[in-house]
Amino acid sequence: MVPAAALWSAEARGFRAGAARGDITPELGTMIVGGFAPIQARHIHDPLFVRTLVLDDGRQKIAFAICDNLGLPREVCDEARRLTAERTGIPASHVLVAGTHTHSAGSARPSGPSAERPGGALIASTELNAYQRMIARRVADTVQVAINRLAPARMGWGAAQLPGQVFNRRWLVQSEALRRNPFGGLDKVRMNPPVASPELLQPAGPTDPEIVFLSVQSTTGRPIALLANYALHYVGGVPAADISADYYGAFAGRIEEQLSAEKQDPPFVGIMSNGTSGDINNIDFRAKRTPRAPYEAMRVVANEVATEIVGALKQVRHRDDLTLDVRARELTLGARRPTAEMLARAREVLAQPAGATAWHPNEKIYAERVLQMADAPNELTIPLQTFRIGDLGIAAVPCEPFAEIGLELKATSPFAKAFTIEIANGYFGYLPTPAQHQLGGYETWIGTNRLEVDASVKIVAALREMWAEMVPPP
Repeated sequence: MVPAAALWSAEARGFRAGAARGDITPELGTMIVGGFAPIQARHIHDPLFVRTLVLDDGRQKIAFAICDNLGLPREVCDEARRLTAERTGIPASHVLVAGTHTHSAGSARPSGPSAERPGGALIASTELNAYQRMIARRVADTVQVAINRLAPARMGWGAAQLPGQVFNRRWLVQSEALRRNPFGGLDKVRMNPPVASPELLQPAGPTDPEIVFLSVQSTTGRPIALLANYALHYVGGVPAADISADYYGAFAGRIEEQLSAEKQDPPFVGIMSNGTSGDINNIDFRAKRTPRAPYEAMRVVANEVATEIVGALKQVRHRDDLTLDVRARELTLGARRPTAEMLARAREVLAQPAGATAWHPNEKIYAERVLQMADAPNELTIPLQTFRIGDLGIAAVPCEPFAEIGLELKATSPFAKAFTIEIANGYFGYLPTPAQHQLGGYETWIGTNRLEVDASVKIVAALREMWAEMVPPP
């Protein structure tokens, strides 16, 4: 039993916060992933960071660690959380480790050719490679630095709208040629169809234009950190061999500038987390795109997001009487498995001579994935996490959920405001709804998609139960 004096002493400390960032830029020569053809890094345009925020209500601490990476495998996140718990005393269940989903980062997946393509690393590695170990250590180190900077603080949350940078990338299209899939069949939708094509009918789903953010200040009003969440896949416009944090890194710098926090000590830390953006990018498929120079588009997006947040901050009330709560759960789901027909066709595709006419440009890539999945487990267990910060709720999912899933969680949350951080504590592929599975498309293909068709329904139900446990009785 904890002595009453100790409890009083903890409560007397009040709400505290600290923030930090640590460099996780890999060496040149590291494989950059994010496309179907990985490429060796030959240039570093801007460094990659893990950006951390630690909150302490006097009873417990929570830590958010957002990494500039496409998506961290569970084994890397587990090691990062284990080290953090070992070194700082914050329980692993209270630590969130997520990737931003920049497509211009070095691979944190297990070594090997199949691991260097999206969806390719299907079997967990038993031993971490050098870069994976570096990320895990840097997460723990940066959380410790944030703890070293803990100081009396106050926090508020707000929201802004930026609809002009989010578009659903899945389209119902007329052309059969645009609807072919790599398994010899036809889908009803096409991911990233030709822009301004007469074959376009309508988007297959909604977008979420809301930017939710939590602002952390010292008791004198000095900005400590700002954690934002926007459902935008990534922006791109990066030369193929360049390492870049994409708009997530550009936002961190821009929000610091707009808050006039560039010369602070301790430094201000701006953090952008990815919302439910599995089917969202910033391409308006109805109109031809205006050509942009490399890195221009991400700077535009970062500036617009930061500007909207700064405007909304004027209405935010910061408080220091905040209570923290956390829930963590393991959820076992069915895994996608190839059918006998898929396996037979995969062997046929791989046996075709060079130069043979292909049904789909990526059919050999997916044939390899189908064969890799033949002996994959029938079930996968994924980590889920929920947080309560006063009247703000946060969910963490180790997938790329579709926007409509995030909208449902926001609409049914028991809190005044809520948002979801995707690709958190692991990476288990895309998360469409059952209805979107019926439409097909890249995000539903086996080899890209790993979890059972009803996974989103079960995940949403579990998260809502976890949130409900944290709401105090009336």
